[in-house]
Amino acid sequence: MKFVILSCLAAVALAAPQAPRQPEVNIIRQESTDNGDGNFRYSFAADNGIETEVVGTPGAEGQSNMQGYYVIALDNGAFARVEFVANEAGFQPRSDILPTDHPLPEHVHELLRIADEQRAQGIRFDEQGHRV
Repeated sequence: MKFVILSCLAAVALAAPQAPRQPEVNIIRQESTDNGDGNFRYSFAADNGIETEVVGTPGAEGQSNMQGYYVIALDNGAFARVEFVANEAGFQPRSDILPTDHPLPEHVHELLRIADEQRAQGIRFDEQGHRV
């Protein structure tokens, strides 16, 4: 009986899912410089195609302003480069893989022009759209 129980436990242990073995990744470039005054630079590249490079400077409002890029692997095996700026206006990425806003219809441009004219004339509206 003990043999049967031990055999069952061994079978369950052997049937347990095994963690997939991750491929070995080698670093081919890693550099960093920090001047101690808020200015810094770092870069990194691995042999699997992933890489990044960032330059940072002190911002006017106490933040670190950064500019650079990173390269990521896509599901189809290709790589995508994302360039970015991060400053007092927030994180602003640019890449072909990011969705873009659709252009506004022509009548919306006219409505925005009218709204700008009304603001310039001091015309205001409440939350329900009534003129105040």
